[in-house]
Amino acid sequence: QVQLVESGGGLVQPGGSLRLSCAASRSIASINIMGWYRQAPGKQRQLVATIAPVTSSGMINYADSAKGRFTISRDIAENTVYLQMNSLKPEDTAVYYCNARIDPPFLTPGDYWGQGTQVTVSS
Repeated sequence: QVQLVESGGGLVQPGGSLRLSCAASRSIASINIMGWYRQAPGKQRQLVATIAPVTSSGMINYADSAKGRFTISRDIAENTVYLQMNSLKPEDTAVYYCNARIDPPFLTPGDYWGQGTQVTVSS
């Protein structure tokens, strides 16, 4: 199992930046894929970015809306995945959720979610 705790959300002006953090309760070296998703009011939850923490390259993938503005990264020693968000737009306003997917042979396989952190982009 793993518990995920997001932090770093808040209110920011258009064009501003935020860095979200997702702290995991276990080594992210034993998590296959971690990612950030967001859900705006009245919309479905959508993928923002994913990363495979243990690979050299990180096997990073971004949604088109995130490319060029957002950067996902990880710190294995701190069991933490980050989402650096720059050039924020009002349409980025959403609750951002951290996700962890654990597959065999890692223990306690499953799909895990954090509680979410609110990002509001407004002047």
